[in-house]
Amino acid sequence: MPSHEVLAELLAPPTTVLLTVECQQGVVGPGSALPELAEQARSSGALDRVALLVAAAHESGAQVMHAVAERRPDGRGANRNGRLFRAAERLPVQQLTGTKAVRVAPPIEVADEDLVVRRLHGLSPIAGTDVDPLLRNLGCRTLVVTGVSANVAIPNAVFDAVNLGYQVVVASDAVAGVPADYVPAMIRNTLALVATVVTTQDVLTAWKRRPTRG
Repeated sequence: MPSHEVLAELLAPPTTVLLTVECQQGVVGPGSALPELAEQARSSGALDRVALLVAAAHESGAQVMHAVAERRPDGRGANRNGRLFRAAERLPVQQLTGTKAVRVAPPIEVADEDLVVRRLHGLSPIAGTDVDPLLRNLGCRTLVVTGVSANVAIPNAVFDAVNLGYQVVVASDAVAGVPADYVPAMIRNTLALVATVVTTQDVLTAWKRRPTRG
């Protein structure tokens, strides 16, 4: 864990982007296609902490980006080269473009200045999407990763961001996956090797130490 001063510099709002991953109604909402994951995201407090971080980013001037996974009703362009994709096609709730399922879920509030990046393929919110060029145009140096799931999309996001040259911060208590005990083990034994692992409170404290960008 870096010092407060080092962390405050790492998380300087003008060069930091907060990324929420698949925090959408059809994944973490009451009508989720993945009820076990949705329950874990809510009961663990992870979703509430994502909302806290989003609100703090808005206040501090850090950019917020929401990564949403969706598919066309006809499935064109979607992956079918893995069990996960084939199983998703049979779920009773589909993440269809334009439906409630692909809206960012409460209690997260999406501001006008937030960016929403939608993908129709793959496992990563970064690879093959607009996220990287948008981050570069924003002058991003540090990406704070939050959301779901610790099983698939979160590690994909972290490794892709590191491979692209960004500093990555993982808010460990604002990430959820299943089973619950897998999440801290995966973060400690995998993500901590390449990312700075902190708590939501660490990020909130760092942003309170910085002047608001204006």
